[in-house]
Amino acid sequence: MWTHEQAFALGLSGWVRNRRDGTVEALICGGEAPVNDMLARVRNGPLGARVDHVFQTEWDDVVPDGFEVLATE
Repeated sequence: MWTHEQAFALGLSGWVRNRRDGTVEALICGGEAPVNDMLARVRNGPLGARVDHVFQTEWDDVVPDGFEVLATE
């Protein structure tokens, strides 16, 4: 929920999901400044989270409307 709340506050679209290996995967779409802000927030994570790495790649597919939490994969 933390990632969803942060993305919603920044007006971003995309999705987030937990993975069975304990990692989190997300698609974050929006303007350069809000995406960079979100990446900074994700690198710090919510209270109690341990963030080891954040990997970033470009997305050139359909951008979803809104931001949603997907089922664990």
